[in-house]
Amino acid sequence: MVDVPENIVCVDCGGKCHLLTPRDDEIPFRPGDIVAYRCEDCVDRWDVVVPDGDDEASAGDRPSGDW
Repeated sequence: MVDVPENIVCVDCGGKCHLLTPRDDEIPFRPGDIVAYRCEDCVDRWDVVVPDGDDEASAGDRPSGDW
């Protein structure tokens, strides 16, 4: 199980991206899953592969919110 943030920073404009992929408490996100985000400023969509704990920049190595 991986903690997927509700918001990330847009790579294009620096705006706030919101999670589009619905959460399911019975089927948590796992490494390798793809989740989608939409930027509230430039409206770009970002499809992000959920990282695993072995990635170079694992969630524990990054500041909170910079997923």
